[in-house]
Amino acid sequence: MRRLIAGDLLCALVVAVLTLWLGPDPAADSAVLPGLALLVPLVWLTAMSVARSYEQRFLWDGPEEFRRVFFATVMLLATIGTVSWGLRLEVARGFVVVTLPLTCALTLIHRYGQRKLLHRQRRLGRALQTTLLVGHRKGILALHEQLRRETHHGYRVVGCCLPASEDRSFDGLPVLGHLDEVVRIVELYEVDTVAVLPTPELDGGALRRLGWDLEGTRAELLLAPAVTELAGPRVRIRPSCGLPLLHVERPELRGVRRLVKASFDRSAALLGLLLLLPALLAIAVAVKSTSPGPVLFRQQRVGRDGQEFGMIKFRTMVADADLVHPVGGDDGNGVLFKLRLDPRVTSIGRFLRRHSLDELPQLVNVLRGEMSLVGPRPPLPHEVARYGADMQRRFLVKPGLTGLWQVSGRSNLSWDDSVRMDLRYVENWSLTFDLMILGQTLRAVLRGEGAY
Repeated sequence: MRRLIAGDLLCALVVAVLTLWLGPDPAADSAVLPGLALLVPLVWLTAMSVARSYEQRFLWDGPEEFRRVFFATVMLLATIGTVSWGLRLEVARGFVVVTLPLTCALTLIHRYGQRKLLHRQRRLGRALQTTLLVGHRKGILALHEQLRRETHHGYRVVGCCLPASEDRSFDGLPVLGHLDEVVRIVELYEVDTVAVLPTPELDGGALRRLGWDLEGTRAELLLAPAVTELAGPRVRIRPSCGLPLLHVERPELRGVRRLVKASFDRSAALLGLLLLLPALLAIAVAVKSTSPGPVLFRQQRVGRDGQEFGMIKFRTMVADADLVHPVGGDDGNGVLFKLRLDPRVTSIGRFLRRHSLDELPQLVNVLRGEMSLVGPRPPLPHEVARYGADMQRRFLVKPGLTGLWQVSGRSNLSWDDSVRMDLRYVENWSLTFDLMILGQTLRAVLRGEGAY
């Protein structure tokens, strides 16, 4: 936290010095500008504090940290504009227009770097929070698996508390006690975080008393709601009948937001095709010259509302490979068939797959309105035949050129993880969410993990 504050202060100081070095706005009072520039670090730190950007619950994960930096910038711009207008002060317009946005940009870069540094430390087993899981076996099993897989969140599970049980361990975790011994265990093991899953034994009164008892310890109380895939703007706590009720909004799958998404998809796809035209031609020549057969491969996939469409890709296998099923095991996840070393894949095809370049022609599908830039993975018809009721919700939106599945491991994901990723996107999609996934896609493509 100290490093974060010092970095924010340094970013503002660098911009202030840079502003003075470039020279003042001719329309401004040159005597006032140096003092104003030197005030930038202090004013910026104050604005960030008012925007609550140093509260740990908003840091290290998710978009909320960056939203608060943007909020601090807008709030500061509005305040300076209002004060200068009300008091008729001649504030250098160039100073305000350049200095604050540049400070915001440097702060965002700094915070992103600090986040990645912390995530790297956590993967190495440092800067972790000791965590106690409280609940029933099934819930603890699922949450423990997720925390074990996503180590960058920084939770090191030291044990669990189960309803009356004589077991000494469960899922590789020591059973430290029963549900009524949570506070004693927290004090004994100096636990940082207590994660409570939905449990009948911990009803409203018991949970309230647990929260009161934990106030005297260092532990933070986390509650895992039953609707675990719902997040963001859809969930609000609203007081009703004297109770703080969790209100879940309907997912916005139609209306203006859907029209904006469709317009953004087609505009970006058209721009992408124009900018990537030389690369597309070079890949087409490479595919054609290295193996006989067509350049493009067309395959039936299932899109929104269960309608089939022809998805196009650069051919990465030998001609008519879909007619020959290879002999050997399946490296997929039980529903999706995958082979890490598929003999049907050509040499150039292996490179294209590793960096997802074979999927670039799908920009044409996006331009046609059959796909979106971001969405669930487009499934094959025979995969859809094996879907359960939950997976049918993925057809409420268009399949995507990229999505949570691509930035979260691609073919390395289990089937349960794939279901969870698709449902999370459908339930919580927004244009901001799409932009975040597009930004993370570039890193996933460059690293090439899980692509085969």
